Amino acid sequence: MKISKLILALILMVPLFALSQEKEQLNVPLTDPTKEGKLNVGLINGSIKIIGYAGKEVVVEGISVEKKQSKNNREASEGMKRITTNDGFELTAKEKNNIVNVSVDNINLLVNLTIKVPHRFSLKVSTINHGDINIENVKGNLEISNINGFIRMKNIGGSVVANTINQDIVVNFTEVTPDTPMAFTTLNGKVDVTFPGNLKADVKLKTDEGDIYSDFDIDISKVPAKINKTTDSEKGYYKIKKEDWTFGKINGGGSEIMMKTMNGDIYIRKVK
Repeated sequence: MKISKLILALILMVPLFALSQEKEQLNVPLTDPTKEGKLNVGLINGSIKIIGYAGKEVVVEGISVEKKQSKNNREASEGMKRITTNDGFELTAKEKNNIVNVSVDNINLLVNLTIKVPHRFSLKVSTINHGDINIENVKGNLEISNINGFIRMKNIGGSVVANTINQDIVVNFTEVTPDTPMAFTTLNGKVDVTFPGNLKADVKLKTDEGDIYSDFDIDISKVPAKINKTTDSEKGYYKIKKEDWTFGKINGGGSEIMMKTMNGDIYIRKVK
């Protein structure tokens, strides 16, 4: 089938086979460039950087990076030559009705992606190991997940749900979508979010081993702590846990914004 027929079918599937350290690029046309699109991308190993730009295509750039050996592996392989058997990877982008799905077939490789999208674009982005997620100049509904790396977002418009486990979440908004809940959660790191001064929100905040700071005047609600009781009568086990959340309103209140960390501080900043 000719490429023109594929484009007419409004579906683009472009596989690329790349050697380690080689950089490859895909240009993905949208079915209707005048409308907002959505990008879905997930990695097992690697970083993802997404940049909003004034173009009408999604541009995907992928590069494989050799993973560093652990200390134990270096000691075990000392004096031996390393033979790489899985250098190649297939980078695929599928587009249909302005929804673009990007994937990498070789989960054992560390692959870093840089993706350019039109400014108004929704995102569902995730990675697990050996990488951070960086996003800038994008407006839309943004769902971002990482396990062992940072989430950094700059010049963001719209709404965000972001979660990671072992690093910080840092987000800078230029505008927020009214009446849309948002959530920012990590386990071992800080949550640091900057909002426009006209933000209206109900905030729900919790840090177990840290403090909460804010540029906004927050009207703190006097809500009694929720008590959870756990009982195991067979083992004679009884546990009472106090759910110590802080609730408040910014500029009279609005949709809920939840921020939670176990080991870190929470910062709610106002654009200067």
